[in-house]
Amino acid sequence: MTAPLEKDRPPKVSEREARQVAEAARESDWRRPSFAKELFLGRFRLDLIHPHPLPSGEDTRRGEEFLGRLRAFCETRIDGALIEREARIPDDVIDGLRELGALGMKIDTKYGGLGLTQVYYNRALALVGSVSPAVGALLSAHQSIGVPQPLKLFGTQEQRDRFLPRLARHDISAFLLTEPDVGSDPARLATTAVPDGDGYVLDGVKLWTTNGVVADLLVVMARVPASEGHPGGITAFVVEAASEGITVEHRNAFMGLRGLENGVTRFHRVRVPADQRIGPEGAGLKIALTTLNTGRLSLPAMCAGAGKWCLRVAREWSAAREQWGKPIARHEAIGAKISFIAATTFALEAVLDLSSQLADEERNDIRIEAALAKLYGSEMAWRMADDLVQIRGGRGYETADSLAARGERAIPAEQMLRDLRINRIFEGSTEIMHLLIAREAVDAHLSVAGDLIDPEKSLGDKAKAGAQATAFYARWLPRLVTGPGQLPRTYAEFHPPGHADLAAHLRAVERSSRRLARAMFAAMARWQGRMETKQGFLGRVVDIGAELFAMSAACVRAELIRTEGEHGREAYQLADAFCRQSRLRVEELFGRLWSNTDDVDGRVVRGVLSGRYTWLEEGIVDLGGPGVWIADTTPGPTTKENVHRPIP
Repeated sequence: MTAPLEKDRPPKVSEREARQVAEAARESDWRRPSFAKELFLGRFRLDLIHPHPLPSGEDTRRGEEFLGRLRAFCETRIDGALIEREARIPDDVIDGLRELGALGMKIDTKYGGLGLTQVYYNRALALVGSVSPAVGALLSAHQSIGVPQPLKLFGTQEQRDRFLPRLARHDISAFLLTEPDVGSDPARLATTAVPDGDGYVLDGVKLWTTNGVVADLLVVMARVPASEGHPGGITAFVVEAASEGITVEHRNAFMGLRGLENGVTRFHRVRVPADQRIGPEGAGLKIALTTLNTGRLSLPAMCAGAGKWCLRVAREWSAAREQWGKPIARHEAIGAKISFIAATTFALEAVLDLSSQLADEERNDIRIEAALAKLYGSEMAWRMADDLVQIRGGRGYETADSLAARGERAIPAEQMLRDLRINRIFEGSTEIMHLLIAREAVDAHLSVAGDLIDPEKSLGDKAKAGAQATAFYARWLPRLVTGPGQLPRTYAEFHPPGHADLAAHLRAVERSSRRLARAMFAAMARWQGRMETKQGFLGRVVDIGAELFAMSAACVRAELIRTEGEHGREAYQLADAFCRQSRLRVEELFGRLWSNTDDVDGRVVRGVLSGRYTWLEEGIVDLGGPGVWIADTTPGPTTKENVHRPIP
């Protein structure tokens, strides 16, 4: 085998260079308020989310009408068990989704789409995902991060007129960023788009291209080399999937989402007209990150739907199954799991609906809220599914087909666990989400004091930053000492007669918000420029913020339900249970901010990597097959069959 040429390998970049690329791509301005951003700064701005925003009457009418048609389709046309067995979504299902207009749920009606709000789009995904997570993933990848969203935000009018009608009615789209040796570090992106006449020539390989196997249109991120007249940088393109030189070399198979049309796509001298570039050269990562601000809400939508399904199965099963003379739900060990599932499902839906409605109204900047919803939803849904498997016992580990074959109800609990696992990796792993959210959470501090800890800044810059920081912290720090959370009658409207006391929980959120801000300030003072390396600390900070956001959303949603006149008392009970559970988790996380094993873990890791513990690995047989850890992605013509399968 010929070794790849040095010029064909992903570019080598330092850690600092990689961070600079990521920093340049993020939105640096805060033009609108953000509830979550304020929360991390110790300012509990309940007024930004309460009273709970609501969709308009017309949006509700259109959304409910579509959900009715979609439910009928899901019940009669989608066989989730068949998709699981055959690892493929039948063509007639996709045709049916086209006829329903489901490919255009988020596309404006003037382009032939349904023009649903984010709230109803998410409810549709939760509904579809409950019968087949693979179908939900197809619709989400197509509309949340595929071609429609970046064109809506950054495309030209000619591009919208040309592509959106196709995407609303027929064409399926995919988003191509990841490469075999490039994940959450886009500074090393190796796919190139070389200017050539009135267009570009693409070369490279993309991995894990959800929808890529069946897609008609692609959003491709590629690096344009700088040259005369071309500033260069990572750039976004709309590419026809049937273009000459594009080969889907492999359809990937996974532990879950077995119907997912996800593959490896190679580009070899693929010509793309310049008028199919989205935005200017070098804006690709900013386009991708901005698209994900609301696109990330699709995953918590399906997580909330999964929670509802887990709750229903847990309720029905634990009432039917008896142990030691009574239903297992009456045993405290099982009851605690059921309570967790019920309370957490209520909170996930609260977080989802609140974030979605804020996105629809565009009155708040929701980049942190959406990221928290994705992070929290994916982690908690996995825990709920795991608890459901435990509640079901051996039947939870048994497949639905096996259960049916021996005469019992076909409950795919183990499949749910497998399907949900990817959400902790999709669209930013939990670890990356921690860092992304932490960066936004400390933005106010870095804006005024960042130059103080930047080793490349001059003494003059540091002096100026010192003056700015002194003025900022002189105003900010005194406000973290006391607040409304210490007054016993604050938020009294959240403790109506005959209902659980949610006001006490909101006061706890306010106090915890100030406590969190103080901890962040202490950490910055302690570690300064090394703060970005303290990923364990930052992860716990973000997890505390996620819990505080979820508690706030749960309380606000419970009050909304109470004012609407139905299920108010029950909503307050669920919110109260969730907040009590959440507050215990928050206290544990606060304790682990300063008392943890981070340093010890670091020493062990260094020992593992140096080979000091290889004796511990003896006595086993390695089941891994032969091959390299990362496949060769040298640009060039394909040597494999094209498995691209556009659906007619």
